Amino acid sequence: MASRAKRSGGGGAANMDGGTRAALIAGLNEDLSGELGAIVQYLIYAAKTSGPFRPELQQFFLKEVPDEQGHAQFLANKIVALGGEPTTSPRPTPPARDNHAMLVNVLAAEKRAIADYTKRARQAESFGDKGLQVQLENIISDETGHYEETERILREWRE
Repeated sequence: MASRAKRSGGGGAANMDGGTRAALIAGLNEDLSGELGAIVQYLIYAAKTSGPFRPELQQFFLKEVPDEQGHAQFLANKIVALGGEPTTSPRPTPPARDNHAMLVNVLAAEKRAIADYTKRARQAESFGDKGLQVQLENIISDETGHYEETERILREWRE
């Protein structure tokens, strides 16, 4: 078992205690729950868009789904590689009464994702898994792009 942990952990991960590994797995499962929730949020919001900008907003929401799905798949794979069990529970999707509220909710979710992944990248660094740290930093870059795009839409929004 020790040789398997050494292979799957990467870098200095095999030298870290089980509590550190368990904390990392728990954090990654939080992130996975967020990604599963984001997929649901984008799909539901795409269906709920209305008004003159419906086609554009629907496409805006739907184009994010493959990114979030890729993040979720990466996280699930990593959780299993670390010896954990991936969650199947998405973070709840906040209700939204209109297009503006949906975009505000998306902006908040992206902001949270950036903060969560920043924390997780630090955990991965402390754990000694440089590959995970780099992948999480790449996800931070993706989420920052989503945040900035949503922010730009809201910047000139007229209710």
